[in-house]
This record gives sequence, C-alpha cells and structure tokens, in this order.
Amino acid sequence: MTAAERRAALARAADARIIVLDGAMGTMIQGYKPDEATYRGERFRDHPSDLQGNNELLTLTAPGMIRDIHRAFLDAGADMLSTNTFSATRVSQADYGLEDIAREINVAAARLAREAAESVATPDRPRWVAGAIGPTNRTASISPDVNDPGFRNISFDALVAAYGEAARGLIEGEVDVLLIETVFDTLNAKAAIYAVECLRDEGLDVPPVMISGTITDRSGRTLTGQTPEAFWTSVSHARPFAVGLNCALGAEEMRAHIRALAQVADTRISAYPNAGLPNEMGGYDETPDQTGGHLGEWARAGLVNIVGGCCGTTPEHIAAIARAVEGIAPRKVPARAEWMRLSGLEMFEAPAWGEEDAA
Repeated sequence: MTAAERRAALARAADARIIVLDGAMGTMIQGYKPDEATYRGERFRDHPSDLQGNNELLTLTAPGMIRDIHRAFLDAGADMLSTNTFSATRVSQADYGLEDIAREINVAAARLAREAAESVATPDRPRWVAGAIGPTNRTASISPDVNDPGFRNISFDALVAAYGEAARGLIEGEVDVLLIETVFDTLNAKAAIYAVECLRDEGLDVPPVMISGTITDRSGRTLTGQTPEAFWTSVSHARPFAVGLNCALGAEEMRAHIRALAQVADTRISAYPNAGLPNEMGGYDETPDQTGGHLGEWARAGLVNIVGGCCGTTPEHIAAIARAVEGIAPRKVPARAEWMRLSGLEMFEAPAWGEEDAA
C-alpha cells in the first residue's frame, strides 16, 4: 500500500471497529535486561558518557530486540505499532550527549516499525505505525527553580525546533500518524502541533496527528493544572485524528477522565492506561484479564475508538484488550460543537448566538 492508501484504510477501519494500539516498549525492553555494552553497541563503544537507560538508542545498537518487541505486539493482535522514539528528541537526547543523532533515531525507528508492520499486514488487515513524540524532559510552563517562578529552562522556539526535527525523521521513515503523547504540559504539546504544521507548510506529506495527554494523579488534572475538557479545548484547533489519555493512571482511575473527554471531543477517543498504579517497587500488578476487562467495559459503554496499553502492559495485556473489544462498535464521533469554548485550567463554554433567547 502507498502512504495515502494506508491512511485511507486507517480511517475506514476506525469508522468500522475499535483500533488496538500496542503496549509498553519500555516494559518490554526492561525484560531483556540490556546492559551498558548493549546500549553502546560497537558504534558508541567509546562514547564519553553512560548510555544505559537510553531506550531509543537501542533502535540503532540492538535493532533485533526492538524488532522482536514489535512483532510480539503484532502477534498479540495490535493493529498499530508505536515507534521506539518517546525520548528521541534533541532536547531529551542531550542528557546523553547524543542530540546530533536525534533525527537519525527517528528515521531508523520508523523504518523498523514499518518493516515489522508490513511483515504481517494483509490486504484485508493492514497494520499501521504511529510515530511517537514524547513530551521531552523539560516543560515550557513550569519553572524548575522554586525560588524563581518565572524561570524556564527551555523556550517555545527550542521545543518547536526539536519536535520538528523528530517529526521530520518520523515522516521520512513513513509513519502513518504522528502521536504527540504523554502530554503533561499543554504548551509543550502546542509547540509540537505548531512544529508539525510548519512541516505541512513546507510541503511535506504530513500524516494525521493523534494527541494523548496524561492525568498525573487523582486530582483529575494534567501536571500544569488542566482538566481533560480544558486540555481538549486547548488542542482542538489541530483537528487531530484522535485525542485521548495515556500513562500515569491505571484503567480504573482513568475511566472518569476518558468519559469527560468523550463528552466534549468531536474526534476519536484513544486510551492506553498503565497496567494499574505502580506498586512499592515501581512495578505494575494488573493482570491482562483485569486490563482487558476495564477496556472492554469502556468499549461497551461507547467511550473509545482506539485502545492499547502504557507502562507495565505486555503482549499478553494487548491480546486480552484485543479480545475484549472485538466485535464492539467504536464510539460514534459527535458533530462539532457550534458554540464558543475557551480553555484555562478548566473549560469555559458559551452558547451560540441566539441560543439563550431561544431557550
């Protein structure tokens, strides 16, 4: 299939059924227990700083590992793979002194996922690739210095440049959607959206965008204080293919926030929660059947269009999710709201002209 044909097939599939996203790349990598030598490979053997923990680098130094992880999720029933690029921006790679290979990692990761997807795709069941763009390890809205609330350790323009470089690499590697994910700071997400639109203005064949925020705790807000409804209002101008939530919470705690998004968003809803809340050791205890049970209930309630797993979720979790949502119709996307919505920490909604008089 050509890129245009894959995108058209994705839109048709999303209208007909619930799309299954893959699970946690980081969790799977940890299962391999890669050591410093594995991260370095031959190419970075003499790199001056430690590289262990730079999971995105494994795309270059241990591609077989990443390919096997992709294949395991596909065999479990995933329709869509996420690239191993969560921290593959120049900003995040600077922690390892590898900012200059950020674009290379994105291109290689996209091609690796594309090859895995194509190896199992059939004409009646295509598989798709989502180019993952994480939030970076810096925030445009919050000062890292409690004594200087106005200080920022990164600018909006620097974020735009980093996100644009990553997105350009993912597009070169032929992803089917760009996934701006784990958004804890909406201003960072806006920088990513703007970067993508700049690439579109350059004439690049830019794929659709998915946007996924993260509710950081049981307060029901992002780290920068927005409710799910306000978050949607802040990013709705991007007209994303889907909007949703991932990470931080398990499915049980996330349901109310997905429901809130589903009530206001005039696009598809995605949800890929953690396998429960982390335990005392930082692990995740929710079983595949428990995760699948939660997401199956969301599907029956008409809340979701795309489902998958985040931290702690394995191919077994994805298989359980796929079974749980099989045959259930996706959420019906509502008509676009005809009234004004503004976003601060919460959403403000004003009726259309004449509605108050009509009432």
